[in-house]
Amino acid sequence: MKTFNDLIFIKHANGDGVRAAEIFDNGYGVSVIKTKYSYGGAYGYYELAVIDSHENIVYGNPITSDDIIGWLLPGHVTEIMQQLQEYVPQNC
Repeated sequence: MKTFNDLIFIKHANGDGVRAAEIFDNGYGVSVIKTKYSYGGAYGYYELAVIDSHENIVYGNPITSDDIIGWLLPGHVTEIMQQLQEYVPQNC
């Protein structure tokens, strides 16, 4: 199971901070950033969004609901990543 330590961070597109993305086998993934503009980033915390295989944010998902989650420590990111990897999408 993937954890925070498996994320590969690169320079954020805005030139300030870092970003990592990971797509899981179930088609969902995470985008994790830390910039001076992200929720908690100026204080060393991370912000996480659930994404699809095209790296679009998925609102209304079972893990973060209708938003992104900020103010996360690496352990919290791992917890969310694990929940998302265990999620089995329901086919309609």
